[in-house]
Amino acid sequence: MPSTRVFKSGNSQAVRIPAELAYDNTDQELTITRHGDVIMIAPTRPSMKKTIEALLALPSVPLVEEHDRIELPERDWD
Repeated sequence: MPSTRVFKSGNSQAVRIPAELAYDNTDQELTITRHGDVIMIAPTRPSMKKTIEALLALPSVPLVEEHDRIELPERDWD
């Protein structure tokens, strides 16, 4: 199991993420949360506003053509 140490970086604490656990994108924004002694680091999810804007930017769905209904024969299920 990889491990690391805490060190001082300016007025903050910092840790180095071992290479085998590092994110591919070094420009990625991360969210840090703490639950008791456990600190979790995860990629930041886009806000709901950004998600809605992205959905609204998608091209509109083409109109759907209506087709004649197909009459199915009655079946005896007994």
